[in-house]
Amino acid sequence: MESLVSTEWLAEEIGSCDLRIVDASSHLPIAGRDARAEYEAGHIPGAVFMDLTHLVDPASPVPAALPTAEMFSSRMQKLGLGDGSRIVLYDDSDVKTSGRAWFMFKLFGAQNVAILDGGLAKWKAEGRPLENGVQCLKTRHFTAWQEPGKVRSKADMMANLSSRAEQVVDARDAGRFSGEVPDFRPGVPSGHIPGSVNLPFFELFNPDGTFKDKAGLRAAFEKAGVDLSQPVATTCGGGVTAAVLCFALHLLGKDKDVSLYDGSWSEWAVDPATPKETGAALQDV
Repeated sequence: MESLVSTEWLAEEIGSCDLRIVDASSHLPIAGRDARAEYEAGHIPGAVFMDLTHLVDPASPVPAALPTAEMFSSRMQKLGLGDGSRIVLYDDSDVKTSGRAWFMFKLFGAQNVAILDGGLAKWKAEGRPLENGVQCLKTRHFTAWQEPGKVRSKADMMANLSSRAEQVVDARDAGRFSGEVPDFRPGVPSGHIPGSVNLPFFELFNPDGTFKDKAGLRAAFEKAGVDLSQPVATTCGGGVTAAVLCFALHLLGKDKDVSLYDGSWSEWAVDPATPKETGAALQDV
């Protein structure tokens, strides 16, 4: 199974015994949407609801932190997602939360996981079937282990200010990155980590919500000033759209030297000890 699958492919594969479909929709508070209620009102047949909003580590000081391997394994087993499953993720979110779900699955050892290109919006636009209610699958064993080196902490990012070992790529919109637009999170100033470059995640998509082809993705990163031959650490507001950048880099064949700063700007910005910058990103010409 490819990492990015089409609606046509999924329509043909639905019903396969090893296929599991996961609604990974989650919404920002300012969106005023209820992802669970929307799932129950209409989802791709057979899909289970991942509930990303509550799949976090409450013991971590990081806002909305990634879950532990044990937490993730427990949730997946209850959803009926087990070892050997082919897992297809989709969302109907403005912030493309299937990217965050994909990052979790890969972080915790899943080998065969894909994102549905265009998500639920494309599926619905094509008049494909939906079902309502809650899908319950038989509990299955999910073995979780955490891949090392894929998540960055605030301390890591502070050290990187001096070493510049990793390029820092910020997925937020240009206004919040530059400081010209206030952050929607209360008490969080806008701006960015010093030395980072800006690639708003939505620039990776076509108008219909599908990912750009490899040439388009590569051009977007290069326009932002990213050297694809060098290590990258992604960041955003809270670690969600940063994962979209990670997935796009994966589509370009770049995996080993890509990491995600989970705390992202929501952690960095409120710490008086961390340096901040405003102004537009300096890009290579």
